[in-house]
Amino acid sequence: MKRQPFDWSLIRTSWQSVEEPGWWAAGLLLLIPVNWGLEALKWQILLRRVEPASFWAAYRGVLAGVTLGFALPMQLGDTAGRVLSLQTVQRGEAVGAALVSGGMQFYVALIFGAFAWAHHIQLVPNRANAAGQALLVVLLGLVGLGVVFGLVRSRLLGWLARRAALRRWARYWAVAGQYTDQEIGLALGVAALRYLVFSVQFFLALRLVGLTLPAPIATSGIGVVYLVKTITPAFNLLSDLGVREAASLWTFAPFEAAAPVLVTATLTLWVANLLVPVLVGLIWVWKLKWSVS
Repeated sequence: MKRQPFDWSLIRTSWQSVEEPGWWAAGLLLLIPVNWGLEALKWQILLRRVEPASFWAAYRGVLAGVTLGFALPMQLGDTAGRVLSLQTVQRGEAVGAALVSGGMQFYVALIFGAFAWAHHIQLVPNRANAAGQALLVVLLGLVGLGVVFGLVRSRLLGWLARRAALRRWARYWAVAGQYTDQEIGLALGVAALRYLVFSVQFFLALRLVGLTLPAPIATSGIGVVYLVKTITPAFNLLSDLGVREAASLWTFAPFEAAAPVLVTATLTLWVANLLVPVLVGLIWVWKLKWSVS
């Protein structure tokens, strides 16, 4: 990928070419509470096996988790914020529910990402090499393993719980075997809907900065970016930004999208979807200090 200088004049020119930028910005901002509201709904559904909670309580826990994830490794901070927001003493079960929630979002991104990658290598033939094809096979295999795990999860988790070396950790994953198929399906449906919402936000951010790509290119490209972001470990939300930028530059490079404009789009999306919720979540993190002291 050819390195391009960060040209502010190019960004300004691209912005000036946007028709009705207010509509794109409004759409991006209005979907922020919808995005995290869907995550809160998924958390509320999965939390029923540990502690019944209102939607608003689940929303507060999610925002607290996002805020703690800004400083701590993402899954650790996210889980801590959610668990410490609860009244229950069943901390282990709550940790398990949080891991199930994160795992579901990971799996949904994997499904959409596999199909996005399949379409992307059709659009960019030089990436449909042996490595690209092998990656597609691996992704589809992982999707298939997810289906198998869903079918045998109760028996598998029960078998693991009977292993002496693993018994002490069983309370952290036991809750995953307690969910009904209906609960799993409902939570996965919410996770899929949330994935579509933040994908639309990515599209709106691209349009806001003046990047107009054909729908097939934009759709598959966004899916590939989120796939890379999902499978790449990130220490915290700041490093997550770098992963998204790098993935976007690599994914859209064959379509001659200007690097400075792409970086501006990913930064805009990061501010809207992560920095704003982090600042709001500070309110609930402050209250966590009192509740656990």
